[in-house]
Amino acid sequence: MSDDPCIFCEIVAGRAPAARIYEDDEVLVFLDLYPTARGHTLVIPKVHYENLFEADEDSLMAVTRVARRGAHALRNAIRPDGMTVVQLNGAAAGQTVFHYHVHLIPRHHGDNLKIHGRRTAERSELETQASEIAAAFATTGDA
Repeated sequence: MSDDPCIFCEIVAGRAPAARIYEDDEVLVFLDLYPTARGHTLVIPKVHYENLFEADEDSLMAVTRVARRGAHALRNAIRPDGMTVVQLNGAAAGQTVFHYHVHLIPRHHGDNLKIHGRRTAERSELETQASEIAAAFATTGDA
């Protein structure tokens, strides 16, 4: 890993903006700044781990638990035909931010299957989506 600050750690610390959806003591959920679909969501541990191989089991379980809730919330808020749930490890696998994270990508029939978008989303668009998904998240409980 480089000496550059981790953008996800900056988001956790509140020093970088993000359209936050949910957080607890262990996990933060927010919208991807480069979405491939409406509602493209990231679930991260608050503690920095570069990838799956470095993360401890408790953090992995917390992310998985919250990712499941997030998928339910996205299904309720976005009404997709399906959901891509993906996690990348290392540059060769397509990882671009080296802080363990899970992508939740709502899919509709006819979508392409890209993992990373090329267009930065508008901040107001992300905030609106985050509010909608957060409201659905609040009603999912432990789904």
